[in-house]
Amino acid sequence: MTVEAAAERISILGVPVSIVDMHGAVESLGRWLRAVRSPGAASPYICACDVSNVMRAQSDAQHMRALRHADMILADGTPLAWVSRLRGERRTGRVPGPDFLSAVCERSLREGWSHYFYGGADGIAGRLGEVLTRDYPGINIAGSASPPFRTPTKDEIERDLAHINASGADIVWVGLGCPKQEIWMLEHRARLEGRVLVGVGAAFDFHSGRIERAPPWMRERGLEWLYRLLAEPRRLWHRYLVLAPGFVALSLAEAAAEYGRRLVTQGRASLR
Repeated sequence: MTVEAAAERISILGVPVSIVDMHGAVESLGRWLRAVRSPGAASPYICACDVSNVMRAQSDAQHMRALRHADMILADGTPLAWVSRLRGERRTGRVPGPDFLSAVCERSLREGWSHYFYGGADGIAGRLGEVLTRDYPGINIAGSASPPFRTPTKDEIERDLAHINASGADIVWVGLGCPKQEIWMLEHRARLEGRVLVGVGAAFDFHSGRIERAPPWMRERGLEWLYRLLAEPRRLWHRYLVLAPGFVALSLAEAAAEYGRRLVTQGRASLR
């Protein structure tokens, strides 16, 4: 990593989650944008990580590698923030991808940052740019592209990378879904110098209006998962009824093991 670390990290089932809140995450992105303008500076990338990301990475080595190489991992889901606090890191705040996108767009009006949107269903990236132009008058949208869901050809990859570089965008928002977007950022960061890459998944669908987001009162109480499950049960049942309980069991076991290690360490220290 050639940029200043965003924050301390806590390993949750092997995934290095950043101990950061919304304000700290936006500030880090701003520092990186100044740093990456130096010749030869590698582009850092940020992952908005939820329970499904963490659990899928347990059985997907390529996905885990992409997460471990990320320069910042945001606690997208409430459970990640809760686990971090349970283990004593109370500075970890929930930073949902859609809210991070909004916060960065708001900040970019002052800073002049430009944006490129890569991903989503056909036409969604372009629609997202239109919506944000309406919601944030004066925002600089440098470009957008929605690649096909199939595996792209080498020529298509080269074309997309060339288009992003030619756009001059400061921030590239990647919405290819998990784990595709994390792997894409790791594989192509070296070809996209001078910008910051951010994987935000469903933020493309929420902000473009393709999928309705849970009302604020549910999000504030950690119930967004329930709203999404009720809205798309066939697609999301495995994520929330299988992966989520598995995460709770494994993370509690990890927290208990760490607590036990601390007790042993303290006991040895007291005997010296």
